[in-house]
Amino acid sequence: MHTTQFFSQLEAMGRKRSPAFRILPADHHIILRLLAWFLNDPAFAQKHDIDLRKGILLTGPVGCGKTTLMHLFRLMYKPQDQFIIRPCRDISFEFIRDGYAVIARYSSGAYDRNNRPKIYCFDDLGTESALKFFGNECNVMAEILQSRYDLFIHNHMLTHITTNLNSEEIETLYGTRVRSRLREMFNLITFPPDTPDKRT
Repeated sequence: MHTTQFFSQLEAMGRKRSPAFRILPADHHIILRLLAWFLNDPAFAQKHDIDLRKGILLTGPVGCGKTTLMHLFRLMYKPQDQFIIRPCRDISFEFIRDGYAVIARYSSGAYDRNNRPKIYCFDDLGTESALKFFGNECNVMAEILQSRYDLFIHNHMLTHITTNLNSEEIETLYGTRVRSRLREMFNLITFPPDTPDKRT
């Protein structure tokens, strides 16, 4: 398929999810890098500076289309092979309800029936808060990401993230160790800060 046709079809699919969604010419190189990962084509990935051994860290301002794009690329797989998208705010609410078991749920317990590591996309990293469970404060996403890092190293457990945060903000919220590990775990794909809000 010609790339122009691909962008048109992707935009049409995106508008079914969000009527204001659109793909700008400035987005094309970002989308091609995402496509390189999801096609799992080594030559195409190398051309677009994508490491297929790592997940995707998709950053950019509010409304640039990060979440919609991850939902669309998820559809490239059969239902049983699709990665799971979980908003970080929802995970924080799970922690309030279920406590520290939530950390294992998204790390050491995240395997399917065939004992394959589940790929999660943690959506909107940074919108959750440090929370207390029976008086003990916990940065839930920091703990989950550190646990998944260990499993990435030892069992190739892949993770994707979308966030509005830049590198410095990630370090402020989650610490130097998490920021350092994210470099090992992810291909960084970034929308420019001046990308317009496509939901308006």
